[in-house]
Formats: sequence, structure tokens, C-alpha cells
Amino acid sequence: MTDRIWLSSYPPGVPADVDVGKYGSVTEMVDESLKKFADRTAYSFMGKDQSYRQIDSLSQAFATYLQSLGLAKGDRVAVMMPNVLQYPIAVIAILRAGFTLVNVNPLYTARELEHQLKDSGSKAIVILENFASVLEKCLAATPVKHIVLCAMGDQLGLIKGALVNYVVRNKKKLVPAFSLPTAVRFNAAVAKGTSGTLRKVALKPDDVAVLQYTGGTTGVSKGAVLLHRNLVANLMQADAWFGPALKKIPAADQITFVCALPLYHIFAFTVGMMMSMRLGGKLILIPNPRDLVAVLSELAKHKIHVLPAVNTLFNGLANHPDFNKVDWSHLVVSAGGGTAVQSAVAKLWFEKTGCAIAEGYGLSETSPIATSNSVTTTEYSGTIGVPVPNTWIKLLDDDGMEVAAGQSGEIAIKGPQVMAGYWQRPEETAKVMTPDGFFKTGDIGIVDERGFFRIVDRKKDMILVSGFNVFPTELEDVVSQMEGVMECACVGMPDAKTGEAVKLVIVKKSQNLTEAEVRAYCRENLTGYKQPKVIEFRAELPKTPVGKILRRELRDN
Repeated sequence: MTDRIWLSSYPPGVPADVDVGKYGSVTEMVDESLKKFADRTAYSFMGKDQSYRQIDSLSQAFATYLQSLGLAKGDRVAVMMPNVLQYPIAVIAILRAGFTLVNVNPLYTARELEHQLKDSGSKAIVILENFASVLEKCLAATPVKHIVLCAMGDQLGLIKGALVNYVVRNKKKLVPAFSLPTAVRFNAAVAKGTSGTLRKVALKPDDVAVLQYTGGTTGVSKGAVLLHRNLVANLMQADAWFGPALKKIPAADQITFVCALPLYHIFAFTVGMMMSMRLGGKLILIPNPRDLVAVLSELAKHKIHVLPAVNTLFNGLANHPDFNKVDWSHLVVSAGGGTAVQSAVAKLWFEKTGCAIAEGYGLSETSPIATSNSVTTTEYSGTIGVPVPNTWIKLLDDDGMEVAAGQSGEIAIKGPQVMAGYWQRPEETAKVMTPDGFFKTGDIGIVDERGFFRIVDRKKDMILVSGFNVFPTELEDVVSQMEGVMECACVGMPDAKTGEAVKLVIVKKSQNLTEAEVRAYCRENLTGYKQPKVIEFRAELPKTPVGKILRRELRDN
């Protein structure tokens, strides 16, 4: 789309383009924040606050230690941790030392971990001891030579830290037995680094900052190569986009971000950790978002302004009996992403907080933000919004040609936040990049006359019933609005008569809900070929750690 029709839909004050080259590297931006906001709280975790000055000192010492291992500029260092204080310290240290961060899902099996460490060529790993037994199983098959072991309580002070570690290890039994004799403890590594001097590394915009592995839903997990300039660009785009809402925060207040999504995931990494650091915010680290009692208990202690979340988390929080223990009146940005936000959830969230969910869209390959609804919106649009500054989107047919107005097509994105390619996979990169520099997402979308895009669905999730296209997102959105439905998902199943048929899986909010009621509701709201052939009730839906519903597991079971 050569003309950006969506610019007229921008909120007042948001420019068409921002200076994406403001910093030569993410490290330059981070260094600026560490000095500029030295006396502010950077992170809050389990009742312990750490200031920007402390993070500066700790990350410098850890970066010095990493350099002492003899790693070369650009070498990959993996981080396999949940949201604990060592995560941001390690990440900042890796970038300051001139290395490349490899984010690893801490819930990976040994097989998945082995693949990622081998594929990335990681020479070192910083890992929470809870997952050390998994590393032990695959270590010999990987290029990893250096292991830094963290414990939950490392950064919580001597007494509290020891108590937390005792409970985690001995009471909750969350640390399976392992043997990694060459591993160095995190605090010991930091202590060793304090006696050395950090060598300044000259980083360029085109140096690799992060290898962000995709979930592998389309086959083998691939590393999206995010350059320093990709991340800087996306942070500048997000800064401009969030601006109108952030202006509502009194100047005397420090912006407070909630990080309940896992930091290894690109949404939390950019919109949580990096964005908070860019703005001098305080980031509340939530180690386990599934424990909603603990999440709400922690949030009740803070004045919160920005909450990035996925649909399942918004839904879980809004329906929880402890919801009103939190003061939501200061919330100015509810950023929805990762998966489609459902209208029923958006409606309930706005009713309960007064801060509408601004649904956005992006991928690991786009650092991640590509589109968003306005952060000052007061209504649910059912769209993923408009492209953010400096971003172009067009819709392509199967031959790579742009579709006619009003037609659906594959969403293709061009902008400074788009990855350099897949790590050491030129063939895979060639499949997704067009000759004119657009990244093909695999998502099917449609755009209206104002430039608002709507995801119709992923190519692979589409259900073909007697030649008719059925898009699961539409069905899920309709059924989720039914009284008595907590959440739902639908998938295609083989059918002798129609080729494929719809299978609908529901988690009940009301135990009185019956299959007959669901069928009657679907008949009233959905045309014939979209109606489910099979309806199944379950206690819960299978999800990734980020909260995305795993449709493929529903297909297999």
C-alpha cells in the first residue's frame, strides 16, 4: 500500500514517522537510562526494589565476568529464566559486553533446549537452578562451555534470599536434582566481575542484539535475527504511540509497568522491560502469572500505569474475586497482544477499569509491534488497529500480488522493526521476505477504508467446510460472549461428508451450561457451515506459557 491511508486515524500528537536512528544501539539507550534515572526504582520483585544505579553496577560486574570467559563480540549467550531480578541484570550485561542474547523458554524440554542451543551456537547460558536438570540432560550435545546458575532468592538479600531458596528447594520441591560441576553461581560471577574492568565494545546498528526464537508452530523453531537498530526502532515507535496516554500520568509519578508475561517472550521483553527502561519506569516482575491470587496481591501494593497482557490474562484477572483489591484508577495503557482480544473480555475489562484494551499486533520477527489501536481508545474495535509510525502493510494473494480493496490477503509488513532474517536459514528467510522488503506473516487480514486491519485468521488454522472458509477467531469471539462461557477455542476435524468440520471446546463459567444451549446459541449467531459439529467441555484449555491457546493440541486430542 503506497499511500498510508491509516495516518488520518492516528491519535493527535503521534507523528507519521519517528527518528528510529536516535541511538546507535540498544546498549547506548540502556546506558543513558541507567545514568539518567540512577536514583529511581528500576525493578520490584517479591517485595525487593532495585534502583537503576544498582542495576548499572550489577550488570557492569556481570558483563565484566562474561568478557573474562574469553567470548568474542557477537557470541551468543542464552538466558533461561522466568521473571526474576537476575533476568534484566543478565540481559543488560550480555548487551553491554557486546554479545548476542538468546531468549530461551524456561519450560522447554531437553529436546527443545538442545535444538535452540545448538541452532544458536550459544557458548554460555544463564539459567535458573529449577531448570538445571533439563540442561544436564542435553548439555553434552550443545556448544555450551560456560554455565551461570541462578537461584530465586539470589538478589533478595542474605536472610530473605536464603529463606526463599530454602522454601523453593525443600518445601515446594521446585529444583529437581542435577549435576553441573563446572557451573558458577550468579552471585559469585558478579563478585568476580567487580574486581575487573569492563571493556567498552563498539556496537553498530547492524550488530545482532537478540536471537528471538519463534514458537515453532509452523515446524522447527527458528531464530529471528533482531539487530540493535530493529529494537531501537520499535522502542521509538512504541514511545511515540504510547505518548498520548502517558501524558495523563502526573509528572511527579514514576511510570509503573506490570510484567506478568514472561520476559523471554518478545512482547514482554520490548513492551515491558525495554520500554520501562527507556522511560525510566518501575517494572513489577511477576514470576508466575497463573497464580492470580499472588498476582493481584502484588499489584495491590503499587500504583500501576501500564499493563501489557494477553486475552487469557485480562479475562482471568477481570473474573477473579480479588480483582477489586487492586486500585486500577491509575491505569492508562492496557496493551493487548499475543493473540486476539475477545469482545466480551474487552467489554468487561473496560467496565471494571475504565481503561480500554488497546489491541495490537506483531511477531517475534517484527520486534514485535507492527500495528495497534489507539492507547486512548474507549471502545473495542475488533481490529488490530493501524500500522505504527514508519510502518507499511499490504495484503497479498497466494502469488504475492496485492489484493483488491475489500479483499482479504496475507499480511505483509515493512518497517525498521522487521528482522534481518532467520538465523542461518537463508531458504526460510527467502520464503517470508518479498523482493521489495516486506515480511509475509502467514496471517490473513482485511483492511477497512480508514486503514484499520483485522485478522481473519492464520493460514493454517482456517477450517474448510464444504468449500467454505471458516475462521476459528470469529467463532471463538462469538461463543465467548455467551453467558456461562469462561473461554473457548475451535479447530477443524476431518469429516467424511464435508472434508472438515468444526470442533468447539469450552471451559464453563457456569456449570449449568449445557450442550443444547450452546447449539441453540450457535444456530442463532452463526451461519450453517460455521456451526460446530462436536462440542466438548473441558476444565481448562491447553496454553503456552504466554497464554496463547494451543489449537494444535486440541486438534490432536
